[in-house]
Amino acid sequence: MSQELKFIDFMGIRKYTSGFSIILSIVCIISIAVHGFKLGLDFTGGTQLQISLDRPADIPKIRHILEEEHLRTPTAVIFGADTEVMIRTQDLLRDKGQAQIAEQITKLGNGASLKAVTEPAREDIGFSKVLVIANATPAQLSRVFDEARFGKINMTAKGTDTNVAIEKSLESIYSKYLQAKIAEATQATIQVRSSEEVGPQIGAELFNKGGIGMLAAFALVFLYVAVQFQWKFSVGAIVSLIHDTIVTLGAFSLFQWDFDLTVLAAVLALIGYSINDTIVVFDRVRENFRKLRKMDAITIVNISMTQTLERSIMTHVTVFLVVSVLYFFGGELLAGFSKAMMIGVVFGTYSSIYIAANTTVALGVEKEDLMPAAKEGAEADLAP
Repeated sequence: MSQELKFIDFMGIRKYTSGFSIILSIVCIISIAVHGFKLGLDFTGGTQLQISLDRPADIPKIRHILEEEHLRTPTAVIFGADTEVMIRTQDLLRDKGQAQIAEQITKLGNGASLKAVTEPAREDIGFSKVLVIANATPAQLSRVFDEARFGKINMTAKGTDTNVAIEKSLESIYSKYLQAKIAEATQATIQVRSSEEVGPQIGAELFNKGGIGMLAAFALVFLYVAVQFQWKFSVGAIVSLIHDTIVTLGAFSLFQWDFDLTVLAAVLALIGYSINDTIVVFDRVRENFRKLRKMDAITIVNISMTQTLERSIMTHVTVFLVVSVLYFFGGELLAGFSKAMMIGVVFGTYSSIYIAANTTVALGVEKEDLMPAAKEGAEADLAP
């Protein structure tokens, strides 16, 4: 046998790898069904607050303050310079501000409570919200609504209720309160750079559109491979992509890592990355089916994967090194993206060999499937 036809018997252990892949996929599916995902702010809704300090940020102290405030899944990470901090929580600051005011009013006793929060009437332009408060006198409320913190207020008594129009928004009330607590704990001067809220409806829409995006990617890949090669190759490619996606998503579900838009972007990127490697292998398989006509399908697949092995190793190792550097030095905001890419690169390499090619062989691909179709009238042209 010539040197170029020596090969590694990849398909010799295909039964074992098939069993491993099936068990791994089942475990991941069960984890997704039982535990679900630890959805990030992008999907659940919440608040993203960027603050700037006049000295390097003490992240442990900031995180301690956020935990003391009982914020839902709070995170605080360095964002760029070591004086810039990104705070994220699944709470909406306006809800926290409203709860804070309600707590202060309840402390007045005698049944004092916050009954409702309404929009100001047209004549109240310049005010943010109107708080309807029961069983509290204007004098008591004046002590609660310190003008230095809540801005300008306007109180109107109506029976046992008092309408209090406030100038500052509920979001800014709690934001200022949180800013003061962090400044006290870190002994730093703090400036709020930006404050953004994401509603749960927007988060649900993003999650649904992400799922539709993955399904669309699968459909387009199936059509592309079917047109370029043959439907048996198309099935192999799709099974491989589904396997990679399930394993990556399953890892995030099993270990309850944060799942946000960067992770979804990584999963979609992996679909394109993985199919690229699979196409390279399939192209060599097609070429060898036409050249090595006396060999069986399994031998041809083994030869093809051996011939592309060096290229695959170089490509995957290079990509893995890049995302590893991104994971260790890219900060917490890119940690999810990096982890998804690393998992996808490893299993993308594995699935190109033991899922895509294995499935194609199992479907009984033959030389006739890949032979160019004879052109009409070709025989007539060859006739004397």
